[in-house]
Order: sequence, then C-alpha cells, then structure tokens
Amino acid sequence: MRTVGSLLRILVEFLVLWGSSTLVLVVLDRILGGITLDRSGFAPIPTLPAALVLALVFGLLNAALWPVMMRLMSWVGPVLLFAGVFLAGGAIMLLTLYLVPVATVDRPLDAIVLAAPVSLVTSVVSSAIASRSDTAYRLMQVRRNRFRLRRKATLVDATPGLLCIQIDGLGYDVLRRAIADGVTPGLAKLLRETHRLVPWYTDWSSQTGATQLGVLHGSNHNVPAFRWYDKTTGRISVFSNPADNEQRELERADRPGLLAHDGASRGNLFTGGAQDNVLVVSRMRGARLGGGAGYSAYFADPASALRTFIRMIAELQRELRQSLRQKRKDIRPRVPRGGIYPFVRAFATVLATDVTAAAVVGDLIEGRTVVYLDLIGYDEVSHHSGISRPETLAVLTKVDDIIEMLLAVAEQSDRSYRVVVLSDHGQSQGATFLQRYGESLRELVVRLTTRSGSVAPDGHRHQRGGEEAAQPGAEGRAYAAASMHVAADEQSRPAAGEPIVLGSGNLGLIYFPHLPGRADIDAIEAAHPGLLAGLREHPGIGFLLVAAPGGSVVLGPHGRVDVTTGEVTGRNPLEVMGLDALSKIRRTDTFGNVADIMVGGAYWPETDEVAAFEEQIGSHGGMGGPQSTPFLLYPATLPPPPEPLKGAENIHEVLVGWRDLSSRPSTAATGHDATTRSGDAARME
Repeated sequence: MRTVGSLLRILVEFLVLWGSSTLVLVVLDRILGGITLDRSGFAPIPTLPAALVLALVFGLLNAALWPVMMRLMSWVGPVLLFAGVFLAGGAIMLLTLYLVPVATVDRPLDAIVLAAPVSLVTSVVSSAIASRSDTAYRLMQVRRNRFRLRRKATLVDATPGLLCIQIDGLGYDVLRRAIADGVTPGLAKLLRETHRLVPWYTDWSSQTGATQLGVLHGSNHNVPAFRWYDKTTGRISVFSNPADNEQRELERADRPGLLAHDGASRGNLFTGGAQDNVLVVSRMRGARLGGGAGYSAYFADPASALRTFIRMIAELQRELRQSLRQKRKDIRPRVPRGGIYPFVRAFATVLATDVTAAAVVGDLIEGRTVVYLDLIGYDEVSHHSGISRPETLAVLTKVDDIIEMLLAVAEQSDRSYRVVVLSDHGQSQGATFLQRYGESLRELVVRLTTRSGSVAPDGHRHQRGGEEAAQPGAEGRAYAAASMHVAADEQSRPAAGEPIVLGSGNLGLIYFPHLPGRADIDAIEAAHPGLLAGLREHPGIGFLLVAAPGGSVVLGPHGRVDVTTGEVTGRNPLEVMGLDALSKIRRTDTFGNVADIMVGGAYWPETDEVAAFEEQIGSHGGMGGPQSTPFLLYPATLPPPPEPLKGAENIHEVLVGWRDLSSRPSTAATGHDATTRSGDAARME
C-alpha cells in the first residue's frame, strides 16, 4: 500500500512539474522575442501542443544528460562551473529543439534564455511540492538524498554522530550580544535548552589557517601567521593557496585527523583526514579539482544553480546599497568596498554557503560519523562592514538560519547527532594602520631602512621594501580565486637584499632574506641601524619579538620582556594583551618560520580597537581585543572541556574525545529522542 501511494505521489508531482514547465513555455512564447512555438494547435492556446512536447522532452533530456555534463565540467572551479551551468542548460534546450522541432530560436543565446526560466520554475514548484510543514529547500534536499540512499541500500550506524559547525570569525562576546538581542534565535534556543556556551582562547596567530590546522589535524606548529616567508625555500606560504595547504597536511601525515574515520570536510581549508571533501582548499588544484573539491554534485541539479544565482544577484545589490549607505552617513571607520569585493561577498555568503550546506544535508541523511563545516559569510562581511554593524548582523542571522536548517535535517536523519557549534577566532575592529598613519607597515619599514642608509650585501642602498603579500581585502578573495583554479599572487620571490613585510590582521612579519637564519638584534641593527628603535616607538605598534644573543626579547616603547624568564624591564609592553600573551609568544618563538621581527600591532583597551596592517576594519591574526576569544557551544550531555580552554590543538583533543564517545543513541544533542526522530523521518516519507 505504501508503494502504491509513493508511485501515485510521484505521478502527481511529475504531472504538476510537466504542466508548470508547459505553462512557462507558453508565456515565454508570448513575451520574448526570438522564441516562437509552433501554432498548429487549437484555439484559444494554439501553442499548447508544442509546449507540452517541448517541456516533456527537455525534462527527460535534462534528467538524463545533466549529471553527465556536470561530471565532464567538474575539473573547473565552482564559480566557473556555476557559469557553465547556464551554458549547459542552453545546450540541452538546443538539442531538444533539434530532436523535436516544435519551436524556433533566432540565436543560440535565446536557448539559454528559454532554458533558464523553465528550470527556475521547475525548482520552485518541486520545492513547493516538497514543503509540507518546513522549509522547501531542506525537505527537497532531504528527499533527494533519501532516494539516493535507498538505491545504495546504505546502513546507518546506531551510535550518535558528531556535527561540528564553524561560524568563521564570530567572537564570544559578539555572539552573546547577538543571542541577547534576538539576532540568532536558533543558537539562542540551543543555549537556553540543551547546550552550554564557553569561550576559548586562540594561539597568537588568531586566524582560520592556524585554527583549522590545529583543530582538524591536531597540530599547528610552525605556523606563525596566515602568510609567512620560508627562508629555506625562499617563498611565501599562504593559507589560501591549495598547494601550500596540501603541504601542511603532508607534514602532518603521521597524525590521524579529526575526520579520518568516515568523516566529511565541507568548506574548510583542510581535509582533516577526510576522503570526502567539498570546497576544501587543500584539494582545489590540478586535474583532480572536481573530484577533490566535490561540488559538482550540487550543480547536478540545475535548480540549485538557478536558486544560487538569484540569491547572488540579491546579495550583490544588497552590498552596493549598504556600501552607499555607509558613505552617505559617513560611518567610520570604513574601507573601500568596490572592485571585485561585492562578488567575493556573494561567493562567501551565497555560493559557498549553499554548496556546503547542501553537502552537509546529504551527510546527515547518509549518517556520516563526523562532519565539520565552515560557514564563512559572517567573517567576510565583518572585515569590510564591521564586526557588529547592522548589515553584518543581518548576515549572522542568515548563518543562524542555515544552522537551524541543518539542525532540523539532523532531527529527521536516522542517525542521532551531537551538534557542536564553534568559531575559529573572533575579530577586533578599528581604523587600519594605513588610515591612521598615512602609510602601511611596509612603507614604514621602507622609510626607516632608507633613512638609516642601510646597505644591501651587493653595496646598493635600499630604495624600496619587499612587497606586502597581503592584498587589500579578506581571505574570501583568495578563497574564491582558489575555487576558480586561479593561482595566488603571493608566491613571488623578493628582489635581492629587500626586506619582506607581511600582514595578518594586526600581526606583522618582517624578514631579511639577505641575513642567514633567524636574524637577531645585533644582525638587524648592523644591517638596518635605527629600524628597531623606529618600530618600537611608533604609536601603531605595541611590541616587537626579536631574537637576542641571550634569548629572545619582547621590545615595547618603554620596556622589554625576557621571553625565557618573563623578567620585565621598564614598562611591560604586554600588559594590555592578556594574561596568556607571553605564553603565546613563547610558543611562537620556537617556530622555524618565525619572522626576524614579529610585530604586534597596538591595542587600545579603552575603545577595544586595533589597527590592522591589512585594509580591514574588522580584523584578526594577532592579539588584542575580541579576536583572540572565539566560542564553543556544545551539548550539556557531553563531558565539559577543560577551563580555561587554550589553543586550537586542545580543541582538537576535545572534539576527538566527543567523536569517540560511545553511548546509547537514545538522546540526541538537540534533546529529542532518537526514536522520535526516526518516526518523524518515516512520516516525512
């Protein structure tokens, strides 16, 4: 009886979709030029027979050819694949018209124009059919994944799985305020009913690369910043470069990753040992891009591409409107938001989010053991708009909606899930170093070295410093570039004798390639007299970490700290950076890639502001303010983590413990009984 009912429902849905597509074709014939349906039918709709045939054949060809075309195009990045989707739809429409010549189009472009609305309406109607009491998109994805699993006859493990949702860049205090103000009702419900919220504290390098490497692979040793220079290889490494990220994973091949056993990595910088990856930067290179990045499955349904396209257009106009509002009201601090940034924002908040969320829906229905995803939209927008301004909080609300959707899917999965929500770092706000002082950190270094008359080993005076590798903008720009298989432009070698100046939020790194090994104070002063004094006296610099003959020291404008002993001479330059500042510095001081001069940007506690060395008003990467304090929201039924919780490697240990925790599947992370969830899922069928 259940089979008969299912077949009847499928037949009804097919007829509704067929009728909807037919109606669209009839309307398009009337309103679009260049498209003409055969009019041999009877009045009052003489084009109806042609539209019925065209809709039927197009639908059948779409179902048969679309997955094949997506497989053939899967080697390109998601942005290019996204554009190719529309060309593929037009090609299928042209083939349809060739097989059943019931319409004429004046140009091949008209076929794309004809195919897009038909696919869009099909998407809307199929979503409406799927939506009974919940969001259309979620139920549509759940049903499709369940159908796929029936074909595979996949067995679902009875023990609870672990779903880790990372909200990139969201600080502990910003989240608390968002919960109190009703910005994140989904997370508020978790906290008030089933979960506990605690802060944790990053390493000195408070950025996604260091955190995810530590969380997913258990070690972020030898990672001083988002980008750094390696004197042994003579090249700049950066976490948005797929080859560099793959190298970081190879260096940790002897360590089992968090996702090594039946895990899935979604939208992250690293795999975490997972074999199944979607939009993972370390897998976005070479001929294996499509298989490694895994996003072609999302575009196998043309409705997904159209849905994402419409949402991206809306996000573009939203960004342009909000940027103009900031200028009109003269809101400060602010940074330029033109160029390609609106497209980067649309990529981060829409395309990347849609692809990763859809993949996680499949993971939950399939019953993966552990899933880790990164939602990057809040981080990208807060870099340019501010950490808690209205437009940024609006993006955070949308992130909260995605989380609510995933929680609802977890409720309907056959496997129960413990859901952990966390962030990789926070952000600190403030006018940039360039805005405050009229020169970048690189330009400051150039000015100080030129003024000192420093001479390179070849006998020539320095006229300019090494180029800052950090381009204006956030990581999302390079992430989007990597997804399109575009090589990062941060790998160029510096000219002989030039210092290399890199920025990672308010953390600066200065290297002297012409000085062997890690240069100490004496070597730096001999090569560039007055440079250290000029840097430590600058009002935008809080402290410097440099090597010294007797051990490394932290230099401030009015004092110094011996890194080994902690002995303070004069005024402690770390007193406003937190109680754990020295321990973070000690750890970084042991890295082989530590810069010759590590520059800690100034922090003003009275305004809670920093001055980033990148053009970002919301920034992270160093110390000072909320950037170093992300959050961990975990089920109250799990063993509590140690307090205080310090460092990404400790987060890895906590998550591994929760992943491996064996218990009966009677109680889920969301507080509902697993039997009830299975019943709900059955009713949904």
